[in-house]
Amino acid sequence: QLQASGGGLVQAGGSLRLSCAASGSTFDDYAIGWFRQAPGKGREGVSYILNSDGSAYYADSVKGRFTISSDNAKNTVYLQMNSLKPEDTAVYYCAAADSLLGVVWVAGGMHYWGQGTQVTVSS
Repeated sequence: QLQASGGGLVQAGGSLRLSCAASGSTFDDYAIGWFRQAPGKGREGVSYILNSDGSAYYADSVKGRFTISSDNAKNTVYLQMNSLKPEDTAVYYCAAADSLLGVVWVAGGMHYWGQGTQVTVSS
């Protein structure tokens, strides 16, 4: 199971940190990260981290602003979001995918989903 938290309302230029707590399974060979879905749009891959070696992926739209990290002792993945823009407004979902055969970070390839958390950035 994945439990997402940390969304909220922030002004443009502000910061938020999302958390995704994993439980009930061993996620050592998984990629865990985030998708987001804005109103009227599809679910977009934002970022993920490989639990096996800590390497990370970022969508071009968030590179340099978002940082993903993991605390293996707490089985929790964090997404630090800085310099937020109104276009970052969306429901953010954490997700996990088996990474043993490689990762394709698309919504249809996920094995686990957490509930969404709303991020709203005002201009």
